[in-house]
Amino acid sequence: MCGVYVHIPFCQSRCRYCDFFSTTQLESRSAYVDTVLKEWQARSSEIDGGIRTIYIGGGTPSMLDVADVQRLVDAIATPETVEITMEANPGDLTLDKLQALHDAGVNRLSIGIQTFRNPLLRRIGRRHTARQARLAVKWAQQAGFNNISIDLMFGLPRQTLVQWEMDVRAALRLGVQHISCYCLSYEQGTPLTKMVEKGEITPTSERLQNRMYNFLCKVLKRQGWDHYEVSNFALPGYRSQHNGSYWNHTPYIGLGAGAHSFDGKVRSWNPCDLKAYMTGIQTNTLQRESETLTQEQHHIEQVMLQLRTVEGINESLVSNRMDKVNDYIHRGLLRRQGTQLIATQEGLNILNRIIEDLI
Repeated sequence: MCGVYVHIPFCQSRCRYCDFFSTTQLESRSAYVDTVLKEWQARSSEIDGGIRTIYIGGGTPSMLDVADVQRLVDAIATPETVEITMEANPGDLTLDKLQALHDAGVNRLSIGIQTFRNPLLRRIGRRHTARQARLAVKWAQQAGFNNISIDLMFGLPRQTLVQWEMDVRAALRLGVQHISCYCLSYEQGTPLTKMVEKGEITPTSERLQNRMYNFLCKVLKRQGWDHYEVSNFALPGYRSQHNGSYWNHTPYIGLGAGAHSFDGKVRSWNPCDLKAYMTGIQTNTLQRESETLTQEQHHIEQVMLQLRTVEGINESLVSNRMDKVNDYIHRGLLRRQGTQLIATQEGLNILNRIIEDLI
């Protein structure tokens, strides 16, 4: 069984840090869903077995009409489907809409909160408020959702450690089951990066980023949360099953403009262009790019992805780097558990450097 990712590129406005493919052509939403369903009809034969997970991401999927979400779920879900996640912006959610989404079959929400401080939300270009974020979670719980994930971000422009500590505690008070936490990255061409280049803002120091991350890890571990991937924390039994496919190299299909697919050997992706995608699908002329992973590329991806998880990597994957491995173990940055190598808390702070040394 595999997973299906559906990319919904529509946004009312773009966040200042985002470099994902998105568009503000909101009038195309229903026609776009028609096109995604046509793509699915053409590609469903690629699936060997049932669909275990569906993830509707974006963009801002919560900008879709519930009827269009229902159409996607009805077409793609199979009796084997156990997890159907939809990303949502708090500003799009009402109690009625959440009840309708729950009735449509969505059983997991991923709500993009980022921070509970309105000045920081405005600084990064988010269109919701802290109050809307809290209400969105409350309404989701009232609507029957018992598997709710929220996104938080640290290292925001002029964000202090005290502000971050308050955000973490506020998140815990919400009673959600999953938290995904990311450090702000400045991607080329985004408004925030241009502000840095103009000297209008200064990126958070690595030292402060590490202090923020370590505080999060310490507090959530103390509260019994499962830190199962470098950026993901869950209460017992609430890991993201869909995202696990990416880290474990399980095949998945990506539908929609800019979506990626992986069959175990070949990666392919649709064009990041709304018109090109919709025209290509409707006329059966879509040009999907692809690459076949070499043995070396597959090996590198295994190390990069699996070392991010609590299970780590088998030491056989880095047998030619044992001098580096032993040095990192001696320094307390890696630990050995049987034949597995797992990053310690200190190692997670410099994980990218460790990975570069081991591949």
